[in-house]
Amino acid sequence: MEKQILLALDDSLHSKHAVQYAARMAAKVADLKFTLLSVQPTVSLFLADEAKKDARARAALEKMKAKNAEKALTVLEGYKTLLTDAGIDASRIEVKTRTKKLGLARDIIEVAEDGRYDAIVVGRRGVSKLQEMFSGSVTTNLLEHSRVIPVWVVDGVVESDRIMVAVDGSESALRAVDHLSFVFAKSPDVAFTLVHVAPKLKDYCEIDFGDDAKELEEVIVQGDKRCVESFMVHAYAKFTAAGIGKDRVEIRELPGGLSAGKALQAEAERGDYGTVVFGRRGVNKAFFMGSVSNYLVNKLSNRALWLIS
Repeated sequence: MEKQILLALDDSLHSKHAVQYAARMAAKVADLKFTLLSVQPTVSLFLADEAKKDARARAALEKMKAKNAEKALTVLEGYKTLLTDAGIDASRIEVKTRTKKLGLARDIIEVAEDGRYDAIVVGRRGVSKLQEMFSGSVTTNLLEHSRVIPVWVVDGVVESDRIMVAVDGSESALRAVDHLSFVFAKSPDVAFTLVHVAPKLKDYCEIDFGDDAKELEEVIVQGDKRCVESFMVHAYAKFTAAGIGKDRVEIRELPGGLSAGKALQAEAERGDYGTVVFGRRGVNKAFFMGSVSNYLVNKLSNRALWLIS
């Protein structure tokens, strides 16, 4: 089955990294198609108002629109060349540009939902003040507001093909497995590591339970074990349906203690995983957006992070 990804791009280095990652994925993913999208700057509202009543203003406005479109297309054609140089057939690459209307992140999401894309791919800047400003206004907005389309955030140059999936037994984690299975169906050389962090009482409640804490911890651990066992039955079913055998799926259980975010970060770095996949929400507060997912997006570098709603 054909898979379509939307790459939201500008003329920055982080967009180039996103394109390079997409090209890397093309070597692993069968039937992958690309749409390269550039959202042009909003034209001056003053000039737009003047254009309604003044011919010179109207001509200036049209000239500005044409220059913005030309610049956007030039940038996108450069990225298209980068993809074709990587061996991707030009017929599998579409170039698209539009003027900003709703706000950059919302415009990207609108295009993705209207086109029923399977993922939005975007680059993430580093940690300078200017870069943080971009991350806060675009990448984070995409992560927070794209409730239908998965978002792949590419940070820096991704050199590893290893894939890690954070799982906690939740519906959101199962959707992450489902997305992964769909993307890598018919990809016989790709393997995955499913990583589960054992929960602690503090993940559920910050109250100090004193002498009762140990007993409550045991209850939580036993309940989590049953939950994950049931989860794995469904996860394997999705992998099997996609033609992915159990021999390509490794399970790693990490002990509780560290926060889930820190434990997953350490595992991603220890195992040299180039792609880290996780669901938006989980079975406890540690996996709510703004906690684990936000932590990983901000802390992991030179990796791609897939957030699945």
